[in-house]
Amino acid sequence: MTDLDALRSRWLRTLLAAREGARHPDPSPYADNLLRRWSEPQRRYHTVDHLAAVLDHVDVLEDHAADPEAVRLAAWFHDAVYLPDRDTNEERSARLAERALPEAGVSQARTDEVARLVRLTVTHDPEPGDTNGAVLCDADLAVLAKPPAEYAAYAAAVREEYGFVPDDAFRAGRAVVLSQLLDLPRLFRTPYGAEVWEDAARQNLRAELTRLIT
Repeated sequence: MTDLDALRSRWLRTLLAAREGARHPDPSPYADNLLRRWSEPQRRYHTVDHLAAVLDHVDVLEDHAADPEAVRLAAWFHDAVYLPDRDTNEERSARLAERALPEAGVSQARTDEVARLVRLTVTHDPEPGDTNGAVLCDADLAVLAKPPAEYAAYAAAVREEYGFVPDDAFRAGRAVVLSQLLDLPRLFRTPYGAEVWEDAARQNLRAELTRLIT
C-alpha cells in the first residue's frame, strides 16, 4: 500500500522546487486535496498507487525532460479528476491545475506547461522534440511493460473501474483502445522507454487483445 505521508512529502518537494523556493502559501492543503481526489472510492486502477508509480517512473526518466518539475506536477494532476463514465477527465484535470497552481505560487508559464501535459495524456502521442511530453507519457504507460502477472492485475483493475459497462461492450471498447496503442509507431518516446519497455509492452498488449477478440 502506498505511503500517503511519503507522497505528501514528494508533493511538498516538487511544489517548492516548481515555485523556485517560495515558502508561501502553505503547500500542504494542496497535497491534501489531491490525495483525497486520488483516493476516491470509484477508482480501482487510477489510485494513489498509480500516482506513486508514475512519479517513480518520472524519477527514472527525468534526465530526458526539459522541465522535470513541470512533468512531476503534471503527474500529480493528470488523473486528479477521474470519473470512469466521463470522457472529460483530462480536460477537467488540466483546468484544476490551471486554477490551483497559480494560487499555489507556480508561474503562469509553468502552469500552462503542466496543463498542456495533462491534456496530452488523452492521446499519449507527443510531438517530436516534446521532451516533457515524452517523459510524462512514457511514465504513464510504463505499466504496460510490467511482467505478465502484474499486467493482468492492471487490466483487471481497469475492468473493475468500468464495472458498470456490460462485458461485451467493455471488450469491444477495450479492444479499440489496445489497437490504437499498438498502431502507434512507438509506444515510448524516451530512449530509456524505447529500449527497456517497448517490446514487453507490445507483447502484453497483443496478448490482451487476443484474449478479448477470441
